[in-house]
Amino acid sequence: MRRTTVGETAERDDLLAAAVAGAVEGTSAHAGSVFLRSRDRRSIVLAATCGVPPSQLGGWRLIPVSSPIPVATAYSSGRTVHLADAEETMRRYPQLAVALPYAFGSCSVPVRSGGEIFGSLAIVWAASSGSEGLSKTQRRHLRAVANRLGDSLAALRARTGDPVECDPGSVPVEIPAPSAAGVRVGLFDWDLASGTFAVDDELCAIFGLDSHTFDGRAGTLASCLHPGDRAAFRDGAREAAGEGRITARRLRVLDRRDGSESYRAVELWGRVPEAGDARARTHLVGAVLDAQVGQAAAAAVERLRDGLFSLTPDGRVTYANHSTLRLLGVSGEELLGQFLWDVLPWLSDPDVEYRHRSAMISQAPVSFLACRSPDRWLVFSLHPKADGVTGRVVPLGRPPPAPAPSASSAEAATAATPARLGVMYHVLQLGSALTEAVTAREVCEVVADQLLPAFGGQQLAIYVIRDGTMHLLFNAGRHEDFLDWLEGVPLHARLPGTDALTSGAPLFIESQQDLSHGYPGIPAGEVSSWAYLPLIASSRPVGTCVLGFDESHRFTEKDRGVLTAIAGLIAQALERARLYDSEFAVARGLQHALLPHRLPVLPGIRTVARYLPGTSGMDIGGDWYDVIPTGSGVSLVIGDVEGHSIAAAATMAQLRSAVRAFTAVSHAPGDVMAGVNRTLIDLDSELLASCCYIHLEPQGHHAYAVTAGHPPPLLRRPDWTTDVLDLDVGPVLGVQRASAYPRTRIAIPPGSVLALYTDGLVEEPGTDIGVGIDRLRTSLAHARADSLDELADRLLHNARGASYRADDIALLLTAFGSGHGTS
Repeated sequence: MRRTTVGETAERDDLLAAAVAGAVEGTSAHAGSVFLRSRDRRSIVLAATCGVPPSQLGGWRLIPVSSPIPVATAYSSGRTVHLADAEETMRRYPQLAVALPYAFGSCSVPVRSGGEIFGSLAIVWAASSGSEGLSKTQRRHLRAVANRLGDSLAALRARTGDPVECDPGSVPVEIPAPSAAGVRVGLFDWDLASGTFAVDDELCAIFGLDSHTFDGRAGTLASCLHPGDRAAFRDGAREAAGEGRITARRLRVLDRRDGSESYRAVELWGRVPEAGDARARTHLVGAVLDAQVGQAAAAAVERLRDGLFSLTPDGRVTYANHSTLRLLGVSGEELLGQFLWDVLPWLSDPDVEYRHRSAMISQAPVSFLACRSPDRWLVFSLHPKADGVTGRVVPLGRPPPAPAPSASSAEAATAATPARLGVMYHVLQLGSALTEAVTAREVCEVVADQLLPAFGGQQLAIYVIRDGTMHLLFNAGRHEDFLDWLEGVPLHARLPGTDALTSGAPLFIESQQDLSHGYPGIPAGEVSSWAYLPLIASSRPVGTCVLGFDESHRFTEKDRGVLTAIAGLIAQALERARLYDSEFAVARGLQHALLPHRLPVLPGIRTVARYLPGTSGMDIGGDWYDVIPTGSGVSLVIGDVEGHSIAAAATMAQLRSAVRAFTAVSHAPGDVMAGVNRTLIDLDSELLASCCYIHLEPQGHHAYAVTAGHPPPLLRRPDWTTDVLDLDVGPVLGVQRASAYPRTRIAIPPGSVLALYTDGLVEEPGTDIGVGIDRLRTSLAHARADSLDELADRLLHNARGASYRADDIALLLTAFGSGHGTS
């Protein structure tokens, strides 16, 4: 597999950044994102965002293409998905609306080039009920941006080989939303000998000059300064000439913007370039900083008694005035750069994070009450813009007359119920992810990833029944000995894990005292609360899922109902996955039995074979290889029956037997292939196959090869030059009974290495197979190895590391005589 260079990755990131920023700007949206397909084509992956940090997208960074989510629909269908407001979103995509119940509209379009779709691009805007959404012109602009991105990605791939697919582990490109600058910076180059200035447009704007008519004279700039500061301005030049730099000088610049004459402060910084050239020592380069707007705004805010603060789009505090710090009871060092709900225990309710997310997505102000212990009530209001949130906090004159919808309280800190979004989002994600999980391990990892954050747990264990006893299948969390005492106990034992399973009812234990009262002698360890969820599928007990909490946790009726429903989802997915694991093991065992267990030891040559099954599904493939000694030499065989099924494997076994049978009666290579072709047609399996057959003459340095539509062998000579062998190619097996297979004579010098392989090693979706073959040829030519086994492993290195292989891979290496690096 080709490795992408840093420069190529940067070029692709630039294309993504320009596209998502252009989409947001051209449609007046406040946020946008680009998703690209994964290598296995089963998911789309978040590749770039604008105006919304990836953390706000939560679990939507990796979306199965079959998900009922607009961006996935746009990718899989190739159509535009336009949702004008929240009502239309609820009507067409209820799962999305339940997880994100905010007032927003969205539009998702495919990113394509020609007939190939690479991903999708989506934008979001604030939308009240009844909104018409984007105009036709805006939708055309969005599609044009997506199409340009698709064409650019296709051109980049064609030029550099850079794959369009996105790795799920990659960090998305993040473009911040545009915001007004609080500081202006103007740059200059001051010729100290002549007194002339070369300046940029921003410096002219700071001094109130027209950049087109500025004469470049120091005196012109000095005339814009307060008369009392002009001497300091000239002193700066003398200081720079003598010391090589100007320390910060505060100057007052004339300001005529409001029609009257006033002055505002700027700072001058500069230095002489360090160079041996005497002329360079006569130049001063530097900057003028105008921070007056930001300073004035900060000063005004600090004079207020109300608390004012600023949050980034993902919720981190970037500014808080003194009144905010006083009302919250924290210092600036504690608060800045942190989340409010992380720093302040009485704001640790997920509802606070929910309110912030609601403001950012809907771009509508929100407010809530919170109680700072013991009884000081505060009113928070959040005012969003695309680049962040301005917050206001003021004390409430009197306590609320009735139980208020507080963000938190001291008593509820350990019993906080996750906000509706927090629970529903993770439940929806859990259901979606469980449909994608195939193996039992994958099911368990999905459960841990979604269930623990949804309910605030710190520990999870899944026990299954095996031979009437409980056995640990999966454990996640900080405590390795969590529930060790449950391992191996019989199902009839009176313990929390077995009681929940035999009764079929979940068991919720909210404290260690409750545990001691109900189950004396059971060790609690470092866990304080437990939820035992029975896993029952088709009325059969499967096992128990246990959630553990380090602090005492109160399970509300809503918690109990949701967890009970989730247990059924987990049980069904786990039972399906365990059945898959069992059938997968049988299928792989059958395939392994059909391949040679060991290759024959032959004088003068060494052979090594490797086989890698595909990773998509449990169907077995039809790849095979063989080494057949004969009276007239030895025959090397590699073949591939199309498809992935038991039928393909059975056909493979029959063809392997046929090759051996025709070889045993000393048929010529072409006759062997013709006989195997007739055998496949007689089997009436409707499957086709490719095959390469090479017969090596004894004591000779040449061979005869025939091929039936199979990828060509590679030959590395003793001088390490490596070629793709040009063979006369016959038709694939199983097409026509009268097919003929011409032979090709090939020279094989001592010290050479011959490589036979199946197309799974060289094929890559969207890429011509010739590119993959040449890539393998390059790898063989440059692979340094101390043995033939190590050489085989090096050639398979990238394939072994791939998480997704659509096809099986077979590789057969043969070394002739003594060759360097293949002993």
